[in-house]
Amino acid sequence: MTELIAANIRIATPLVFAAMGGIFSERSGVVNIALEGMMLVGAYTVAAGTYWTGQPVVGLLMSIIVGILFAGIHAVACVQFEADAIVSGVALNLLALGVTEFGVVSTFGHVATSEQIPGFQEWSLGPLGSYSPLVFLGLLIVGVSYLVLFHTAFGLRLRACGEHPKAVRATGLSVRRLRYAGVLISGALAAIGGAFLVLDTHYFTRSMTAGRGYIALAAVIFGKWKPFHSAGACLLFGFAGVLQGRLQGWRIPSQLVEIIPYVLTMIVLAGAIGRATPPAALGRQE
Repeated sequence: MTELIAANIRIATPLVFAAMGGIFSERSGVVNIALEGMMLVGAYTVAAGTYWTGQPVVGLLMSIIVGILFAGIHAVACVQFEADAIVSGVALNLLALGVTEFGVVSTFGHVATSEQIPGFQEWSLGPLGSYSPLVFLGLLIVGVSYLVLFHTAFGLRLRACGEHPKAVRATGLSVRRLRYAGVLISGALAAIGGAFLVLDTHYFTRSMTAGRGYIALAAVIFGKWKPFHSAGACLLFGFAGVLQGRLQGWRIPSQLVEIIPYVLTMIVLAGAIGRATPPAALGRQE
């Protein structure tokens, strides 16, 4: 049982980081399907940074910086130039795929995977298993996200941008600056989610995120854009990943086993449509 719980937490952790990032972006009114690309560039950067320096902490910091810069492209396109967020997100996901594939070849000389890199020393919880410090950071981020969004002036203003941007502008506040902040925060958090994948497995492989950014976005919708609800949804999707791993030894076609998390995502979204009310100004300009 402990092993199943540990596996669930490991699979859910990168989803939690990306989902929290998605909440900040979408609560500000900016649709963010570029979470997938942000996770992917974060994963590559932590691999390259750790490989160059031998220090996972340095690699993680580099990953966060690159995630913010990558999110900045989305922010400039959608907030500054009022481009369609869906188009921008798709373009960034494709850009991340190409850039990271080129980066793997340039950095490691391999087409598919990186060299093995060190990760963080895991913290033991006795009979509950051992976990990366990033797992505990993920739990902390969920609580901090809730406090920031619902118990600070910044959170109130950010949520107001996603609900009534005209009212925010009428108070003299800059809707654009707040939306920039929301999107940049999403880039930092999504990059940490991607970095966790690498530091947990000790290597990077192309397309490593494998749709996790989209699953995290589904968790945001299913969780009604609330941190704790969305974290719970991430655990649900994490369980689907555990189930996928357990079924691989059975006499079931591997193709059917591999699609389990994505089928569950579709079922969950189908059930959430009509029940989850997004921010009123989500996807709308000022």
